[in-house]
Amino acid sequence: MLEFENNQQGQLQQRVANAFCRIEMLERTYEPITIGHLVSKRAETHGSTTALEVFDRDERATYLELDLMSNRHAHALRAFGVRKQDRIGVMLPNCIAFPILWFAIAKLGAVMVPINMRYTQREIEYVLSDTQAKFAVLDHSKRSVFWAMNPWPKSLAKEQVIFVGAAADETAVTLHKLLKGRKDSLVEEDIRPEDLLNIQYTSGTTGFPKGCMLTHDYWGVRSYQAVYGDGHPYRRYLSAQPFFYADPQEHLLRSYRQGGTLYLAPSISSTRFMGWVKQYRIEWCMFHELAARQAEADNENGVTCLKQGLTWGCSPTTQRKLRNRFGLWTQDAYGMTEIGFGTQMPNGLDDMLESASVGLRSPFRKLRVMSEDGTPTPVGEVGELWVSGRGILKGYWNKPEANAASFEGGWFKTGDLLRRDALGFYWLVGRTKDMIRRSSESIAAREVEAVIREIPEIADVAAVPVDDPKRGEEVKIYVELKEGITQNDVPVERILEHARANLAVFKVPRYVAYTPKLPRTSSSNKVLKRELMAVGNPLTGVYDAEDRRWR
Repeated sequence: MLEFENNQQGQLQQRVANAFCRIEMLERTYEPITIGHLVSKRAETHGSTTALEVFDRDERATYLELDLMSNRHAHALRAFGVRKQDRIGVMLPNCIAFPILWFAIAKLGAVMVPINMRYTQREIEYVLSDTQAKFAVLDHSKRSVFWAMNPWPKSLAKEQVIFVGAAADETAVTLHKLLKGRKDSLVEEDIRPEDLLNIQYTSGTTGFPKGCMLTHDYWGVRSYQAVYGDGHPYRRYLSAQPFFYADPQEHLLRSYRQGGTLYLAPSISSTRFMGWVKQYRIEWCMFHELAARQAEADNENGVTCLKQGLTWGCSPTTQRKLRNRFGLWTQDAYGMTEIGFGTQMPNGLDDMLESASVGLRSPFRKLRVMSEDGTPTPVGEVGELWVSGRGILKGYWNKPEANAASFEGGWFKTGDLLRRDALGFYWLVGRTKDMIRRSSESIAAREVEAVIREIPEIADVAAVPVDDPKRGEEVKIYVELKEGITQNDVPVERILEHARANLAVFKVPRYVAYTPKLPRTSSSNKVLKRELMAVGNPLTGVYDAEDRRWR
C-alpha cells in the first residue's frame, strides 16, 4: 500500500514538473501583440468564420467583417476628434457595437472606460470625472439618467456624447451618422503593447470603485493565459455576462486566439444558461455558481456539446456535480481584474480535481504568500497572495494612495488569503477584502456604507453579507442612529429611497436592521463585522426590501 502511494506521488510530481516546463515554454515563445493587430491578423487567417454572435439581438459578424467595421468606427471616432490616449466612456448593453467600438478604440490608441448599465447618475459622474473622459458613447435607453448628472463632468462637453440607437432629437450626435461615408481601411497609428487600452473599474473596498489601468499587453497576456487553460481550440464559446466587465472581453479574445465563435448572451441568467449551452452547441463556457446550481435544480441532463468549463468561484461540490452531470473537464483558477489569471489548474491533473486547489502559477506570474509582517509564510501556512509579472495592471488610475498601499517593490498585494503546498499548488482560503458577492456582482461594503452614511441622522452603518439560496449573498445593513434620533425620524423607506437614488440596483441593501450601537474594537474603534455576522438568524427583526415587510 505504501509503495502504491509513493508511486502515485512520484507520478504526480512528474506531471507537475511537466506542467511547469510547459509554462516556461509558453513564456519563452510568447509574442507581444496589440489588440488591433490581433483583430487584423485573425481577419487574414479566419476571415469567413463567424467571430461573434449576439444571439438575443440577431447580430453576427465574421472575423473579416469585425476588422473592417472596427476600421470604419476608428475613422469615424478620429473624425469626431478622438486622439491617442483620450478616455472614452462607453455605456452600452451587450450588442455588437460594443466590441466593435472596443476594437476601434484599440486601433486609435485611445482608452475605453466601460460603464455599468445599472449605474446611477452619481456613479456615472464619478467614473467620467475620475478618468477625465473627453468623449462618451451612450445607449439611447440611458439618456435620462446620463443627462441627469449633477454636477456634469468638467472634461466632457455635451456635444461629445455619441448615442447608439434611436436618437432623442435630430440634433443628437449618433454613431449611425458618424459612420456615414467612412472608409474601412486600417487607421495609421503607432500603438505599442505597453499602451493603455482600458480603465476598468472594480468594486473598491475604500468607498468608490478604483479604475484598473489595463494595457494592450495585459489583454495579450490574459488571453494567452486563457488559451493555456483550454484543452483544445474550441469552436463555440459562450459568454453570459455584460461586456462592460473584464471577463467577457477576455472571452472574446480567448475565442479570437483560437479562431472560434463567441456567442454573447444578452445578460447573465441562471435559468436560461443551460438552454443557451444546448441551443448553440457550446463547447466552452464559464460557469457561475448560481447557473450550476440551477442546472441541478432543473435536473438538466448531460446531453450537451460541452467539453470544458471555467469554474473559478464555484464550490468544490458544485464542480464535482458539473463533472458528473455533463461529463466535462472543469478548470478551477484564481484571478482578478488587476492580474488576469494568477493560478490555473493544468489539464491532465485529474487526480487533483477533488482537492479544491486553484492550481499552479499561471504563465507570466510569480507568486508569494506573505504574512502580516511582510515575510514569506512557510509552505502550508496561510498568508496574503502577492503577485508580480508581465501584463498585470499598471496601477489604479488617479489613486496614488491606493497604489502605495497595493504595491510593494513591483509586487501587487491581492488582499486574498491563500496557502501553497510543496509541489506548488495553491488553495484559496478567504478574502481579506470587505466584499459581498450578489449573483455575479461584487459589491464593496464600504461603498454601500458611504452612501447610507450621507443621511444626516445616521451615526454609522455596517454592510454585511447574508447567505441567500437564489443569489449566493444578499446585502444587509445595520444602521446606528445619532443620539436623540429615533427610528421614526429615519424610517426604512427613506434609507432605501436614498440608496436607490445613489447606488446601482444590485448594490441596494435588501435587508435593513437598526441597532443602538455597532460593536467595535476597543483599540481602533473599528466595527466588528464578525459579531454582526455571527447572529443565530440574520433575518430576525430586519426589514426585507424585496418582500416589503418586517421579519
